[in-house]
Amino acid sequence: MRSRQDEHIGSEAFAHWVDNLDCSTQESFCAFASDNYSIIEIYIYSRFLGYDGTITDCEAWVNRNYEKPNHLKKILYEIEEMQEDMRKLRRDIEDGLVKRDVGVARIASMQKELRGAISQVATYTNNKDRKGLLMAGADRAMRELLFVFKDDPMEGPLEEASLSVWSRMQMEE
Repeated sequence: MRSRQDEHIGSEAFAHWVDNLDCSTQESFCAFASDNYSIIEIYIYSRFLGYDGTITDCEAWVNRNYEKPNHLKKILYEIEEMQEDMRKLRRDIEDGLVKRDVGVARIASMQKELRGAISQVATYTNNKDRKGLLMAGADRAMRELLFVFKDDPMEGPLEEASLSVWSRMQMEE
């Protein structure tokens, strides 16, 4: 487990790396980091730009500089609340506070809503995992190509092309 001091040091190391990027790359990277919710994608992009530190340092920097909503946590909380509402409604039906036919219909509706939320969580995590794996694979392939053509006249155009591919992948859902 990393201490707060270690996180601060890691965050500062990553900030130093960001500060040493050329102006346009730094602006592009920071815009990407502020707009993107995935720490993994931000880290992969930083690796693509030459960062060789850890993902935890990247994550500490992102958390210090950009507040990110946790959509998955919100959906999971909503699921928990729906389950509690269903328990209360069942209790109210048993206690005679709600008519059985009305309560049963409402429970059926709530179960349908609950299944939809659970499906949404599954879709969210599957899409996030899939995109993360695709981005990691693309990052690896582009790095290998750049390594193969290092110090070759093709290196410059290949690097530009890989940045273009990276941008297109970011736009896809």
